[in-house]
Amino acid sequence: MSVRRLAPDHVQPASFAFDAANENWADQQIAKYPPGRQASAVIPLLWKAQEQHHGWVPRAAIEAVARKLDMAPMRVMEIATFYTMFNLQPVGEHFVQLCGTTPCALRGAEALKKVCEDVIGPQSTVSADGKLSWLEVECLGACCNAPMAQINFDYYEDLTPANFKTLLEDLRHGRPVKTGSQIGRSCSEPEGGGETLKDPALYDGTVIGAGDWQARVTEQRKAAAEAAAAKAAAEAAAKQAEAPKAEAAKAETAKADATPAAAAKQATDTATPGRPKPSDPGQPTGAAQDTPSAAGKPQAPAAPGGDKPVK
Repeated sequence: MSVRRLAPDHVQPASFAFDAANENWADQQIAKYPPGRQASAVIPLLWKAQEQHHGWVPRAAIEAVARKLDMAPMRVMEIATFYTMFNLQPVGEHFVQLCGTTPCALRGAEALKKVCEDVIGPQSTVSADGKLSWLEVECLGACCNAPMAQINFDYYEDLTPANFKTLLEDLRHGRPVKTGSQIGRSCSEPEGGGETLKDPALYDGTVIGAGDWQARVTEQRKAAAEAAAAKAAAEAAAKQAEAPKAEAAKAETAKADATPAAAAKQATDTATPGRPKPSDPGQPTGAAQDTPSAAGKPQAPAAPGGDKPVK
């Protein structure tokens, strides 16, 4: 990222103010945002200031925008110096932004820089007549038609040293120029013309219109509607035919449940006692079966004459 600074003091205007039309336009931009958020309009106002001041933004314009938006001048300065869309130096009537990124460089942008130096002068300087200035910039998004340049608001593509020099001279002298491709290319097609969709019948509507296409589409829609109706009727008939069978099966099930054998089976199943659970008090424990209690222990027989029992 290159360092961006304001123009020297000797070229800075003493003051700046929007004209009546631009003042009204600025008020409309500010009105788009809620109260307290007027700073959101800073970029549109800087752009309009640049447009009014011959294509560049002086210090006085930055300060005027800050006052109008109730912002600190330094905050507006940060925005103006960050975005390369704002020119901080004087520019010519026709400001040439020449793309020097890889696709354009591979297609001859270096030779175009030499043309700019010869016809205009060094970068970021205005020609003596005030008509032209130039700057090398990053990709402008027209790589298919490289090399290219943006001059003011228009793109000029497929440039060569010869046609580029002619273009600059025409702009300098006010002669009409052709925007876009300078070799007759259509949009971003290959040089020499496109290789696809060459048959006009593919896009002129003649194929669609052949054979009364409206009547054909109407018949197709009618047939589709009839098929859908027939399918729905068949599904309804099948469902209606299955209904008696389902009712009969239900009746048979109810009849089987009501027979004496089924009732007896249900009674038997109900009368069968359930197996006691381990926690049931009636369930005997192993301790009760294996180990006699102290109360039930047998006593030894007593000895004759009141002697102690014999052990």
